[in-house]
Amino acid sequence: MVMDVVEIQKILPHRFPFLLIDRVLELEEGKSIYAYKNVSISEGIFQGHFPGHPIYPGVMIVEGMAQAGGLLAFHSLSEEDKADIENKVVYFMSIDNCKFRAPVRPGDRLEYRLSVTKHRGNVWMLKGEAFVDGKLTTEADLKAMIVDK
Repeated sequence: MVMDVVEIQKILPHRFPFLLIDRVLELEEGKSIYAYKNVSISEGIFQGHFPGHPIYPGVMIVEGMAQAGGLLAFHSLSEEDKADIENKVVYFMSIDNCKFRAPVRPGDRLEYRLSVTKHRGNVWMLKGEAFVDGKLTTEADLKAMIVDK
């Protein structure tokens, strides 16, 4: 399943400047997602992180993984729950084993790959990885819950 930014915005409540996914290239319900964000020097975050040496913040990478995980969880809902998607929200419960392996810079295509490690009821456990040019930049174990707004 491919999703563009318009379709992503129908599911995620995030908007500019905090929507951190540009496109979903693959999504297998209940299993995995492959999405990306194009990192641009025009993003306001680079005014302060860091002048003269722009590095995309690690917390933003983890948030992008979390947003991709939210898309995966929402798309994995039952058809009945999908019909009520505007009344649901994903809350992240924990981020564990987070490691930053390499910096992400303007001009990079930041690719998110997440897979479900466990799913019980409305709680999702995900293994998240972020890559640039096939090189692992960030990894983390994420735990999230889908709840009514």
